Formats: sequence, C-alpha cells, structure tokens
Amino acid sequence: MPLLLLNQFPELDQKSKEAFLKKLQIITVERGELLQNEGEICDFLFFVLEGSLRSFHLRDNRDITISFALEQEIATSMHSFITRKNSHELIEPMEKSRIGKISYTDLMGLFDEFPMIERVYRKILEQYYIQLEEQILSVKFKSARDRYLELLETRPKIIQKAAVGQIASYLDMSIETLSRIRGKI
Repeated sequence: MPLLLLNQFPELDQKSKEAFLKKLQIITVERGELLQNEGEICDFLFFVLEGSLRSFHLRDNRDITISFALEQEIATSMHSFITRKNSHELIEPMEKSRIGKISYTDLMGLFDEFPMIERVYRKILEQYYIQLEEQILSVKFKSARDRYLELLETRPKIIQKAAVGQIASYLDMSIETLSRIRGKI
C-alpha cells in the first residue's frame, strides 16, 4: 500500500523507494486518537494509507478544521515540521486508519543519501502550498454555496467522512448556513 503513494513519483528509483519504505513506520490508529498535539513540535510526516485524517485548531473552546487528508494524501503540521517550532494544530483520524509515518530526522537523513527523495518532498510541498492557497482564495472570494459545491465536486469523500461541524468550520461557515445550503441542493 505505501508503494502506491510512491508510485505517484515515477522519477523515484527503486533504491530510493526501498530506503524510504525502510524508514516508514506503519501504524493503525483509532478515530479521535491524536497523532499531533498542539504545543508540541511535529516530528512526523503522515501518509494516509487507509482512512482519513483532519488537522484542526482549538480556539475559545471551538474546534476549527484546517484541512483533511484522505487515502494517498499527506498530513502534518507543516509549519512545525519545517521550522521545528511548537505546533498550533492537532491532527486526528476521523475513522480507524492505517497511517505511514516518517520522522523528520529520518527524512533529512534520506535527503543526504538519496537526493531524488528530496526532490519528491519538494513536489509534495508544492502540492501542499497550492492546496493551501486555493483554500485561502476560496474562503476569501467565493460564496458559502460555491465553497460547498466546490468541495462536493472536488473531494466528495470528505462530505461522507467528516462531521457537519467539521465541514462547516473548514468552509468557514456556520452549521446553520451549511444546513441551508445542503437543503437547497
């Protein structure tokens, strides 16, 4: 299963793939089990093999969803992972999930030995950045209805897996607004 993820990058040679897979730890986590806690340095890059993850902040006793990661996608507290500073977000499975995880230290070591892995990592970061920018632009410039329709079109599995409140906070709207939109579709 982890090989599927690596096959997205045909430029990775077999030796690089094998080295990466040796460092990748496969774990099974239950729904709600924290993979990353707020206030701690994020030491892992997570790969969703089966299931789904969400990243969120807690503010004034409110749970604000930042992102979702579905099968064959990555999740991490990117700012913390890169800067080695404490994370402002939490990461949890939305269902029982199989996750591959690689530590920051192991990944940096692989970069030195296998430069092509660093190139793939750069591509992953580029994809992450593009998704983040698209989300920001969507929230800033699209109507609530258009944001929901776009999510429904581009990532329908999130609608199936996430709770209504998680979807509403991700789309930057109230549960009532989301319910009205869903009722009219």
